[in-house]
Amino acid sequence: MGHVPRERSRPSLAGILRLVTDRRDAPAEGFADLLAANAAFAERFTSSGLDGVARLGVGIVTCMDSRIDPLGMLGLKAGDAKILRDLGARVTDEVLAGLVIATNLLGVTRVLLVAHTRCAAVSNSQAALRDRVGRNAHADASWMSFRVVRDQAIALREDVAKVRSHPLVPAGTLVGGFIYDVDTGLLRQIH
Repeated sequence: MGHVPRERSRPSLAGILRLVTDRRDAPAEGFADLLAANAAFAERFTSSGLDGVARLGVGIVTCMDSRIDPLGMLGLKAGDAKILRDLGARVTDEVLAGLVIATNLLGVTRVLLVAHTRCAAVSNSQAALRDRVGRNAHADASWMSFRVVRDQAIALREDVAKVRSHPLVPAGTLVGGFIYDVDTGLLRQIH
């Protein structure tokens, strides 16, 4: 019997790896500026010996947006907090797993869920993001889920409830929902 290939809407891992390895730019050349900056950082590095526990008991879930400095916005420094980032600052299964570890094993007693103003996950629909990504990637992106957010206040309320009610997050853990203003730097608690 001959093999009949099945239709797939998702690219295979082999296909993704082929795309990555087929690129013409050598990875080392593309990272030279960042490696030079890292060498300068390492010369003045002062955080050696930290144990990985959140010294101030803070956990932060925020968006991947590059305008957000999670430690800086709260006056924290390396070793003070655990930080989890994703598109739209949503509490996905992966983020929730990180919070369970952080609250049980890494000293986190306060969790801030921090969405932000002018977020791409809020200002675009699922269809719009799929279309834009597909055009940019020159590939079908209709199968990809981008976890868009229709209403940040509602999403934060749902995520705060999800963390507070999780059976593996200690009952005394403080959980709050916040919006960070990327234009003023101010954080406002809404839940």
